[in-house]
Amino acid sequence: MATTRFSLNDPEWLAHRFVESDDAFRFIRLPRGDHDTVPFLTDDYLKVRESAPDVPALQCLELPGDAPLHFIFHSAFCSSTMLVRAFDRPGVAMGLSEPMILNDLVGFRRRGAEPRAVARAADAATRLLGRPFGPGEAVVVKPSNLVNPLALLLIMLRPQSRALFLHAPLETFLISVARKGIDCRLWVRELLEAFMRDGALDLPFTPEDYFRQTDLQVAAVGWLAQHQLFARLAERLGQERLRFLDSASLHAVPDATLGAIAKHFGLTLGSDAARDIVAGPVFARHSKSGQPYTAETRARDYAAVRSAHQDEIEKVVIWASAVAKSAGISLDPQFAALAATS
Repeated sequence: MATTRFSLNDPEWLAHRFVESDDAFRFIRLPRGDHDTVPFLTDDYLKVRESAPDVPALQCLELPGDAPLHFIFHSAFCSSTMLVRAFDRPGVAMGLSEPMILNDLVGFRRRGAEPRAVARAADAATRLLGRPFGPGEAVVVKPSNLVNPLALLLIMLRPQSRALFLHAPLETFLISVARKGIDCRLWVRELLEAFMRDGALDLPFTPEDYFRQTDLQVAAVGWLAQHQLFARLAERLGQERLRFLDSASLHAVPDATLGAIAKHFGLTLGSDAARDIVAGPVFARHSKSGQPYTAETRARDYAAVRSAHQDEIEKVVIWASAVAKSAGISLDPQFAALAATS
């Protein structure tokens, strides 16, 4: 229970879970400075926190819905956690990394909730996530990959919101999967299963086909499915609301890229501020472990893994490129790309 006075208008009370059985939301207290101590807003990292009595969804829906709230959707292993941390800048924005409340909406939908009920819960959730941490600040949310099939709903609910789809180049993505080992090889299969359950797959395979594919092939299919999903959303929403960014560009010209993202989100971030962020701890440490981790270290690690798995990676890239061509999926969607000079 809360020992610090709870206020629905206080963003330090994180809207953590949607309690669908009671049509209510659960809150835990997470001061702004504590966000920097956890890579994800999940129970595994947050542990036991001060909580408040659940608040009915109807009361949450009374909050303003016009606060500046933006989204960083991503394909995994593309520096998205680092990027959302970069937007934790007082006076500009606050970044929220993979809040569980959005995963709960996915589960609510999967358990057969009516579309209208899902939209109502998502409306309340985005109002709660959009509570500004300071005067004039925006909130930038990075949902988990599981939330990607709900991206259109989240964007449409908040007409002022803009979104970014961040992705790693296919080869880099596959190197990451190989580098992270058996747990990650299992995760890419679980993710693909989730997309199948959510109706987010429109590729020329049957469920049986995936049993015949290697782990990296399955990983590539999940990567392609996300590109297909967001390419269709970009065509529907237009570049004003949804843009693409690859992690290679982010790391090549980070300060200019941060400026372009800020411009897309409508945030005021001068070139000096962008350089300060790049020179600070966000770009100099591992976003999950917090240990020192430079671009040079990353390049050496990836080169070693690529060398060890070169044959498999090269074959899967060729195979996935052929699949993409047959399905009309661009591996480099320039029509929606966010340019660092824009």
